[in-house]
Amino acid sequence: MTGFRSLVRADFAAIRNRDPAARGPVETALTYPGLHALFSHRIAHGLWQRGWRGTARVLSYLARMATGIDIHPAARIGPGLFIDHGAGVVIGETAEIGEGVTLYHGVTLGGTSWSPGKRHPTLGDGVMVGAGAKILGPITVEAGARVGANSVVVESVPAEATVVGIPARIVRTDRPRTGQGGRVDLDHHLVPDPVGRALAQLADRVAFLEARLAARDPARPAPSPACGEGAAPAPQTPPYSHRPN
Repeated sequence: MTGFRSLVRADFAAIRNRDPAARGPVETALTYPGLHALFSHRIAHGLWQRGWRGTARVLSYLARMATGIDIHPAARIGPGLFIDHGAGVVIGETAEIGEGVTLYHGVTLGGTSWSPGKRHPTLGDGVMVGAGAKILGPITVEAGARVGANSVVVESVPAEATVVGIPARIVRTDRPRTGQGGRVDLDHHLVPDPVGRALAQLADRVAFLEARLAARDPARPAPSPACGEGAAPAPQTPPYSHRPN
C-alpha cells in the first residue's frame, strides 16, 4: 500500500508536471486548494479506515469550507491526482480514482441511487475530466479516457476514448499523444464537433439526392446550394395588417 508521504509527494509532483503556472515549490504548497484538499483527504481517509468516521467527516467539512472542494473521506484516490482550480469539485463516498487523474473545476463524481453499496463512478489511470463535467452512477471511465467540459456521463467509457455532450457520446476512440518530456497531454480542447459533422453529412446527402432527381427529371428546378453557400435569401413574410370589416 502506498504510504502517506509517497501520496503527498505524488500529488505535489502532479501540479508541477501539469500546470505551467506553478512557479515554485513554496508557492505551490501555499496557494493550490486542490493540494490542500487532497492533503486533508489523505488524513481523513486514514481516520475513516480506522473507524474514526465522525472525526473524518468533520475534517472533510473543514477542508471543504477552506477550499471549496468536497471529498467524502471514504473515497479512494490514487497518487498524482491534480485538481486544477478546484472550485465546486465534488467526489462522492464510493468514488474510486486511479493514478495520474486530472479534474478541472466544477467536476462532480456523483451517485444515482439511494441504495447502499457502489453508487459513484470509477476513474482509471490517466483520465482527464473537463470543467463542469458530471459523471454519475457506478460506471467506469477507463484508463486514458477524456471527458469534455460540461458533459454528463451516465454510461461507461472505454479506454482512450473521448466523450462529449449531454448525455455524453463517444466522438473519438484514439488520439495522438502530444505530451512532451513525460508530461500529461492537456490538449483537451481538441475534440470533434459531432453536431456540426452530422449536419454537414446531412447537407451533403440532401445535395446528392437533389442532383439525382434533377438528372432524372430535366424539367425539375436546379437544386439549392448546400449549407447556405450562395443560397437565395428566404422570402420575407409581409407584415400583418388589420383588414377593416
